[in-house]
Amino acid sequence: MWKALLMLLMAPAAAQAAECRSMVFDGASFTACPVDLETEELRLWRADASGAPYGSFRSVDRALDSEGARLGVAMNAGMYHADRSPVGLYTEDGVEEAGIVTSEGPGNFGMLPNGVLCLQGDRARIVESRAFAADPPACRYATQSGPMLVIGGALHPRFLPDGTSTYVRNGAGVSADGRTLWLVISDARVTFHHFARFFRDALGTPDALYLDGNVSRLYDSHSGRHDAGMPMGPIIGTVERH
Repeated sequence: MWKALLMLLMAPAAAQAAECRSMVFDGASFTACPVDLETEELRLWRADASGAPYGSFRSVDRALDSEGARLGVAMNAGMYHADRSPVGLYTEDGVEEAGIVTSEGPGNFGMLPNGVLCLQGDRARIVESRAFAADPPACRYATQSGPMLVIGGALHPRFLPDGTSTYVRNGAGVSADGRTLWLVISDARVTFHHFARFFRDALGTPDALYLDGNVSRLYDSHSGRHDAGMPMGPIIGTVERH
């Protein structure tokens, strides 16, 4: 009995899983999921070994089951083409699958400055795309999207306080020390300006990146939330071991 108790006391503590929380900011509700990168494993997924896009949270969860794991918290991780390939830079497990795009263009992705979410193990960074291209950091996982929401504590210069375009939107923000990544989805339709201020003023993230709107979805195994919809491109999420 005493030997068993000693082994229990000496066993490493289980990592804390991301716990999504509902937050109200300036009259709108948001679901925000903090990921502690020092204790949690965060990955990107696009396609299986045969090259077929996963397309759904359920498909990723089934793939993780073969590793003795499950999907914890996840969301769509950037814009994609009709074949579900990424629009910009995409790196998975150290392998670059799509190159960076630095030119201005139509749509939200081309509303410069856009940026790259770079996962570096127990740290994360969000880097403006042209700065990334000029001096690429080492990223185990990376996804490019746009526009940037918050850049060094400042809102994107093209966001207007009285903007009228509203969507359910999702994005990612990184704490100043890079240890915490926030995955956020709005629970109602909001403007870019409102969404960006949530990251800067409510969460205190100096850098944040827009992932998408209208198609935005969240998966949370703990609350049972599983937003359904059309097939996705890249997916970002936490891995929880059984």
